[in-house]
Amino acid sequence: MDVITLSPLAIGLGLFGMLASLALLIGFAYRGWTVLLLAPFAAMLAAAISGEPILAHWTQTFMNSAARFLAQFFPLFLLGALFGKLMEDSGSVKAIAGYMTEKLGAHRAILAVVIGGALVTYGGVSLFVAFFVIAPMGTALFQAANIPRRLMPAAIALGTSTFTMSALPGTPAIQNAIPMPFFGTTPFAAPGLGVIASIVMIGFGLWWLSLQQSRAQAANEGFDGVAVAGAGAAAGAAVAAAPAARPTPDAALVRERATVSQSFDPEEATRGHLSEDLPSFGVAMTPLVLVVLLNFVMNVLVLPRIDADYLAEPRWGETSLAAVGGVWGVCVALTVAIVVLILLNRRRLPALRATIDAGANASVLPVLSVGSLVGYGAVIAALPAFELVREWVLGLGGGPLVSLAVATNLLAALTGSASGGLTIALDALGSTYLQLAGQYGIDPALLHRVAVISSGTLDSLPHNGAVVTLLAVCGSTHRESYRDIVIVGILGALLALVVVIVLGTLFGSF
Repeated sequence: MDVITLSPLAIGLGLFGMLASLALLIGFAYRGWTVLLLAPFAAMLAAAISGEPILAHWTQTFMNSAARFLAQFFPLFLLGALFGKLMEDSGSVKAIAGYMTEKLGAHRAILAVVIGGALVTYGGVSLFVAFFVIAPMGTALFQAANIPRRLMPAAIALGTSTFTMSALPGTPAIQNAIPMPFFGTTPFAAPGLGVIASIVMIGFGLWWLSLQQSRAQAANEGFDGVAVAGAGAAAGAAVAAAPAARPTPDAALVRERATVSQSFDPEEATRGHLSEDLPSFGVAMTPLVLVVLLNFVMNVLVLPRIDADYLAEPRWGETSLAAVGGVWGVCVALTVAIVVLILLNRRRLPALRATIDAGANASVLPVLSVGSLVGYGAVIAALPAFELVREWVLGLGGGPLVSLAVATNLLAALTGSASGGLTIALDALGSTYLQLAGQYGIDPALLHRVAVISSGTLDSLPHNGAVVTLLAVCGSTHRESYRDIVIVGILGALLALVVVIVLGTLFGSF
């Protein structure tokens, strides 16, 4: 049914149903209710108010879309969570953090935290795992340098949740994989623009944090709010000796919020066995380097040269290499890195089975949670009144790049999930944007990079699971630290997004 044929009452009820269901989803998710139940309930509420068949939308629209998301991306969630858990339990993430602390020292505490977080997340370690290992490092460094604790969450966010998640070409983050089936791209889409966006995010974020550090010193503000004379010389040793952080007493609330914005279930963080014998920096970095290197080799050198015409047959889902190649490349890179990681650290993994089980289990709740959000978005997009929303988004000034950025930003903000908001946007509008790209002569790789960067901006609102988790592990609060997270995690990313759209409009994808 075309929206034009609907009566004003039907249109009004449809729009009200969307808004009411979205308000319910956001409100209860913020209070820690699981989206596994909230998403289908909210979707059915919207369908009921719109006068649509409820059960048909649940089994045919919601579940089909959620199942399609699982079929496309569960391998990445599974391998990513397993890789992150093995990196944590082998002591590799902690070894990298300690090395950065030792080399850069307390006088470069902010830079050390940013680089340490960037190294592990660009190499494929989950945000959640990185938070719980980088936080002790940051605490030791900031205390030694007498930098206010309130700046630590923003420094960790800059290194783990900005350019390595959405801008650096080849990042194995799930957000960078989601556009690939829609646009036929690879993780290395628009590499030049991705590097420029990364430089903008890093430069702006470090400038702001340095400015705040200088202001704190001028105001005689120390680590806990009171200045302490002197800077410790044993920050590196403090990082190596620091006990592993574990979920706070609010773990249940953190878990429900975190699993819609991350790819690791916090409940599994305490499983397995943390090695006290840390590997060398070279051994710790080897699996991370392999992820990036093999990802490049597979997507740029190997897959484009293979004959995959057989994928067009019905038995393979009548798909194409362009639609699945990007996921294949990341899967191969993570699988090889996991095998090498285990071989290099076998004696540091005495409870290997428990670690593997925890890593595998850690992927299940996040992928199902995001899949539920995707199912919710599919039902909303299938409602007749959604055509008004579609026309409004596509009618925004500035062309397809601007409207794609706005749509992704809004959905990521509303869901509190970069991956959820991005998938909903592309499920509803991805094919339309691909058609517009052909009309306007836009490289799909540019659409890919704009969409991914857009997903990592307004998703970091107060109800975002990553924000809640990060503040919890740093022992800080929204009131103390959220402003700086906004500056480095939202404003810096938006600035980079504007730069990419302007350069992409002027010069195309590069």
